[in-house]
Formats: sequence, structure tokens, C-alpha cells
Amino acid sequence: MVDDLLPRLKDSLSRRLPDAMYWLERMVKVNSFTSHPAGVNQVGALTTVCFADLGFRAESVPSTDATYGAHLFLCRGETAKRKILLVTHLDTVFPAEEEQRNHFHWQEAPGEERIYGPGTVDIKGGTVLIWLVLQALRECAPEIFENTQWLVAANASEEVLSSDFAQRTAERCQEGVDAVLVFEGGPRDGAEWHLVTSRKGRAEYRICAEGNAAHAGSSHANGVNAIVGICDAVRKAAALTNYAADLTVNVGSISGGTVTNRVPHEAAAELEMRAYEPDILRRAGEAVEALASKTENGTKITIQCLGTTPAWPNDAATQGLFAKWEAAADLLGMPMKSVPRGGLSDANYLCHLGPTLDGLGPSGGNAHCSERSTDGTKVPEYVDVPSFIPKAMLTALALVRMLEEKA
Repeated sequence: MVDDLLPRLKDSLSRRLPDAMYWLERMVKVNSFTSHPAGVNQVGALTTVCFADLGFRAESVPSTDATYGAHLFLCRGETAKRKILLVTHLDTVFPAEEEQRNHFHWQEAPGEERIYGPGTVDIKGGTVLIWLVLQALRECAPEIFENTQWLVAANASEEVLSSDFAQRTAERCQEGVDAVLVFEGGPRDGAEWHLVTSRKGRAEYRICAEGNAAHAGSSHANGVNAIVGICDAVRKAAALTNYAADLTVNVGSISGGTVTNRVPHEAAAELEMRAYEPDILRRAGEAVEALASKTENGTKITIQCLGTTPAWPNDAATQGLFAKWEAAADLLGMPMKSVPRGGLSDANYLCHLGPTLDGLGPSGGNAHCSERSTDGTKVPEYVDVPSFIPKAMLTALALVRMLEEKA
């Protein structure tokens, strides 16, 4: 079966790659900054049309937060017992003004096999790769394609990881799925292809300091400087970073005071911490919360947890799923590596629905970057066009073999 399937998959994908680039160009040319809901919804409408000939039913679900666009769910084969969840998102991190200022747009560079532009790899390229995989399966493995329930879930606000998308997706996967496949970009290191098999969890905190205001000249001794008071708490929090335990604590912002002739009566700092192991993250959070006290100068320190994101662990289910993709990679001559990733994705929120893999999208680089320097030290986001067919073949082959086993 495999000897016959591989050339047919490659032929199918090669014939459809120009159409895939057509859809990718249309999506990339729409600004879909997370806080630009009209653009996000326009990309959702394009995605709906793109998948229509595959027989998908589209459902647009408004975000709980009206400042974001609508989530998109594309479904077919609802009565099938086997269910595969394919995850992407509609938004990018680039405001329209930034794209215009940096002349950042769809650009096919002469002599290069790259395409530059917002979302080319993060993650409109991933959306198009899902389309390629499904097109190839419909043509080359029609029985599996028809006898599987496919749910394409496209988040409208992944770049800010609003939680309602996870809830809406879970409502459509109440009995779980056979696999959660997330099409964030998948790096390539030389000949070695990477698949993501775990992501750190995150906890966010605000440290608040309350002092006493006073005139900085005539009543300085009567004041309690909140900025001075908060500094000790900030240093202690940052010192919790432990690279050996893959724990990072980043103080991202600090503010306080008003004018220099007034002893500042309040200050605040915000931080985030990340770790792969939930217990390590929990203990670090407890250590931050223990900083609540009165400092030596009399400042009152309070701690507020702003939110948490669960870790996606590399558990037995993930390892089992990776083994199937690794076996398919061996057949294709694609050396494969399982990698952890510190950044967050929808995998953090959806991994409880079934065995999960991430990084299934095309390879590329410089996601979230729009700048290009004349000396070449800054290069904007791009996707490697030659990576589409190998990555699509990998997932198509792994799905065929996995679903045949389940049948």
C-alpha cells in the first residue's frame, strides 16, 4: 500500500501546490491583526471558500470578547466514529500601520524559495497546508477521507490566547478525538525536521506596592516610597528563574509615581513565569505569592494572579502519536526530532481532548517580525515554499497508517 501511495501523494500535492499558493496569497494580503475583527472575519470567509469543495460545513462563532473576530469551525463526516481535530488560527500580530510602515506584504523574492509576508508561516501557511493534506487524502485515500470526521478549528484570537476558543472547540469534541494536530510552523534544522511535543505552561502575576505620598522637598521623611519598596520584591521574583528546571520568570513591566517632587505612593510590576512541569510552575507561583508583606521601608506589597495557562506535557499519549509521525518520516527519508517549545499555542488548551502534536505547518522563520534591514541582519517573517509538499506528505501518510490501524 505504502509503495503505491507515496508517488500518488507526491503527484497529487505537486499538482495542487500552485492552488495552495493562490489561497495563501489571498489570505496574507488581508490584514488580520487580532484587534482588527473585520480583517480576521475576512480571512475566515476566505478559508470557508477555500475548503468548500472538500465538502466542509462552516460555522462562524462570535468571540466572547467583541473586540475580536469570529472563530471558524469547518466540519465534515459528523457521523464517522474516528475524529481528527486540525487546528489553525485566523489572526496575526501585525497592525495595518506596522505593515505599511515596514512595507511588509506578500513578496516572492527573486532567486529565493521563500515567500515573505504577515502570516506566511504563522499561521496562514499552516491553514493552507491543512487544505493540501485533505485534498491529497480525498484523492489518494478516499475511503479513509470519507469515513473520518474532520474538524478544522480556526481561532480568531490565538495571538492573545483568549480562552473562549478552547471552550467552543471542546463543545464540538465532547467525546474526545483520535488526534489533535496543530499546524503552527515546524522548523527545520539542516536535514532534520522538528515536531513539537510539549509546551510550557504560564502563570502571570501583578505585584502592587502601596506607600505614602509626601512632598519630596519639605516632607520627604514622612513619605514611604512605593518604587523603592517594590524593587526588593521584583528582584526576589526574578531570582526564581532556574534554567536547570526549565523555569523562567520574566518581569515584563514596572511603573510607579507621577512627578519627581513627590514621594511615590504606588507602584506596580507585572511578570510571567513558564515551566514544562506543573509542580515547578505551582511552587514558583507560591513563592511569588509569599512576597506579599510589608517591606523594610514600610511599603505594603500585595500579589495578584492575573491568569494561568496549562502546560502541555510530553506524556505517553503524545509520545505514541509522535512515534506514528516518526515512522512515516522514516518511510519518507525525513529525519525527525521531537522538540519542546517554550512558547504557547492552542495545544496548551486542547491537549486534553486527545493525543497532540504541534509544529505540523510548513517551515519558515522570523514569525512576529516585520522589519528588514539593509545589512540583512533583520529579515521579516517568511515561509519556505519547498517545505509544503514534504510536510503535507508526512501528515497525510501518518494519518492513513493511523486510521487504517483504527479501522
